[in-house]
Amino acid sequence: MSPLIGWFEATVLGVLQGLTEFLPISSSAHIRVVSAFFGWKDPGAAFTAVIQLGTETAVLIYFRKRIADIVVTWTRSLWTPHLRSDQAAKMGWYVIAGSIPIGILGITFKDQIETTLRDLRLVGACLIIFGLLLALADYMARNELTLDKHLNLPHALTYGVAQSLALIPGVSRSGGTTGAGLLLGYRREEAAEYSFLLAIPAVLMSGVLELFEIGDGPAPDWGPTILATIVSFVVGYAAIAWFLRYISNHRFTGFVIYRVLLGILVITLVSFGVIPALG
Repeated sequence: MSPLIGWFEATVLGVLQGLTEFLPISSSAHIRVVSAFFGWKDPGAAFTAVIQLGTETAVLIYFRKRIADIVVTWTRSLWTPHLRSDQAAKMGWYVIAGSIPIGILGITFKDQIETTLRDLRLVGACLIIFGLLLALADYMARNELTLDKHLNLPHALTYGVAQSLALIPGVSRSGGTTGAGLLLGYRREEAAEYSFLLAIPAVLMSGVLELFEIGDGPAPDWGPTILATIVSFVVGYAAIAWFLRYISNHRFTGFVIYRVLLGILVITLVSFGVIPALG
C-alpha cells in the first residue's frame, strides 16, 4: 500500500510537514497540492504516520516543561483531591475534552476524509474561506485572556470543535484553533500555545490509527521516510519558535493573503486541467 518514496520527495514532504503543521496555512493542503503538482502519488499511511512523529516530537521538546507539569499534576490529582483545582491538572482535562470532537468526527467520517474531502477544488475553497475567517477573528481579537486564568471547559470544547474542522484539507489545525482562541478573547501567543498542546493527542491518535492499517501492504522505504521525519522535526521546531515570536506583536494578515492567493491558484490550476481535482 505504501509506494516507495524518493530522497528528494521525502525531503520536500518533510519540510512541508514541519513548516505548515504549525503555521495557519494547512499542512494537509500543502502536501496535497504539492504532490498533485509534481505528479507524486500518496506516500501512504506508513509514511504519514511516521513523519508525524517528527513534528509532534518538536512540540513535545519545545513545550517539555509545560507538558511535564500538566501530565504529572493531572496524574497526581487523580488520587490527590487538593491538586484538582491546580491549573495544570485542569489543563490536562481541557486537552482531553478538547480532543473529543476531532476523535469522534475523525472516526465517523474517515472514508470521506480520505476521499471526497481531498478534492482540490474543496481544498482551494477552504484555503480562501477559512483564511478570511482567520482575518475576521484577528480583526475582532481582544488579545486579553490568558490560559492559566481564563481557560475553562466551554472554551476547551470550542477549541476542540475548531480543531475538528481541520480534518478537511485547507482549513488548518493551527489556523482553526488559534482563530477560535482569538474570538474567545485570548492573546495570540496564548491561543497558539493551547493549539499546539491540543494537537498532540489528535495527531498521535491519527498516527496510531494509520499504523494499524500498514499490515495490508509493504512497509515504506525506511531510508527516505526517516529522513523526512528528521527534516520535519528540525523545521517544525524552528517553525514553532518563530511563529510564537511573530504573532506576539504581528497580526495574521500575511498568512491570510497567502492562503487566499494559494486557494485561487489551486482552483485555477484545477479548472484549466493543469492538476487533477482528485487522484
